Amino acid sequence: MAHGDIVQVGRFDEVRRDLGAGCAVVEWPGALIPGLVNAHTHLQYTDMADLGTRSYPGFEAWSKAFAADYANRREWRQSAERGLDAVLRAGTTAVGDVVTHVEALDVLATGGLHGIAFWEVIGMRYTDWADRGRQRTIEILDSAAASSDGGIGLSPHAPYSLDGRVLTEVSALSRARRQRSHIHLAESRAEYEYVVRAAGPLADFWRNRGYGDFSLLRQGGAGTSPVAYAASAGVLDSYTHIAHGVYVDADDREILRRTGTVVALCPRSNAALGLDDAPVADYLREGNQVAVGTDSLSSSPSLDVLADTAELYRIARRQGYHQRDLHCRLFHAVTAGGAEAMGLAARFGRLEPGRSADMAVVDVDASRAHDVCAAVVEGGGGMTEATIVAGEVRFRRARQRTAPATAGDPGAPDSLHTADHSDRVG
Repeated sequence: MAHGDIVQVGRFDEVRRDLGAGCAVVEWPGALIPGLVNAHTHLQYTDMADLGTRSYPGFEAWSKAFAADYANRREWRQSAERGLDAVLRAGTTAVGDVVTHVEALDVLATGGLHGIAFWEVIGMRYTDWADRGRQRTIEILDSAAASSDGGIGLSPHAPYSLDGRVLTEVSALSRARRQRSHIHLAESRAEYEYVVRAAGPLADFWRNRGYGDFSLLRQGGAGTSPVAYAASAGVLDSYTHIAHGVYVDADDREILRRTGTVVALCPRSNAALGLDDAPVADYLREGNQVAVGTDSLSSSPSLDVLADTAELYRIARRQGYHQRDLHCRLFHAVTAGGAEAMGLAARFGRLEPGRSADMAVVDVDASRAHDVCAAVVEGGGGMTEATIVAGEVRFRRARQRTAPATAGDPGAPDSLHTADHSDRVG
C-alpha cells in the first residue's frame, strides 16, 4: 500500500514475494473484507439512542416521540462524533450521513471517515424557500464543500415534509452543483396515504404543525405512489439514492431501476417503527440495486450495519428467495453496493489495487467456514475485530501480533502487510 491506497492483492506468499522481505506482517484473527458502507444514517442522533431501544405501533407514534426528544437536544456535534466512533467500531469506513445542524456537517471530514454528508432540507414552504431557504442552503453547501474535500450532498427530506416545488428545486440544485442527493422514500403506510390522497395520520401531523398549504395537502394528494410522485417531481436518477423503499410495488421498483436509483434498506429501523418488511426478495429477483443502512440510533438498536445485513438475509429467505447468490448479493450490498449508491465505487467497496485501503477484520474462522461470505452475511453484529481507513487502523478490538516477514515461512497466514510496526498498514 502507498499513500493510503492498496498496491497489491493476492495470496500471502505471492504478495510477500513481490513486496520484498523488508516489510512486516500484521496478523489478525478472522477474515479481511472491504470496509463496510453504511448508506443511510444520521450520526447526530446518536445521543437519542433511548428511542431506538423501544418498539412503536407505527411511524406516527415514533415521529411524536422523536419530535419531543429532538426539542430537548443541543449538542449535535458531540453526538455525531460519538456516532462516528460507533460506526468505526462496527467495521464501517464510509457513511451516507444525513445532517440537519451545521455544526455536525463536517464530522465525517474532520473525523477521517469516507462518505458523504447530506445537508437535509425539511419542513419548508415554497415562499420560505424562495425568500431565504435557497440562498441559505447554497451558503451552507459552499462553506461545507470548501472544507470537506467534496464529500457533501443534499437531502430533500421526504415528499411529505416539503412543498412540492421545494422538493423539485432542491433536487435540481443538487444536480446543478454536481452533488449527490439522498431522500427518505416509501418508508411507511402513513406516507403512502399522505402522498396518494392527502389523508391519514402523517397528513394530519403536518396540517397540525401549520403546513396545510403544502401543495399535496392543498390539492388532495398526487393520486399516485410516493415513488411515482418523486419521479414526476424530478427527484430520482443515478445521482440519487433513497432510504427505506418499504412500501413499493412492481411498478415502483421498475421506476427505480429505470432511473438508476439505488435503495438503502434499513430493516431493523423499519421493525422498530412497526413497519412492514421491505420486499427484499423482489428487489433481488428483479435486479434492483440495493445498499444497506442502519438509520440512526433514534430508530435502531445499533449502528452495526452487519446486523442489518443479517436481518436482510432472514427477510429474503422468509420471502422465498433461495437462490445460491443470496450471500454474495448481500455482501455486495453492504460493501460495493453502498459505495455505488453514493457514486464512490471507483474508490471504495472492494479490495483492489488503486482503491483506498479501507478494510475490516471480522471474527470469522476462514480456515473452517464452508463459505466465508455466508458466514459474514449471516453472522450479524458484533463481529468486527478491526477497522482500517486509508491504511490507518482506526479501531482494534484485541492486541495484534506483529513480526517481521520471514522468507519460506509455510505457516504464515493471510495477513495485512505493513512497512513498519505502527498502526499504519503498508
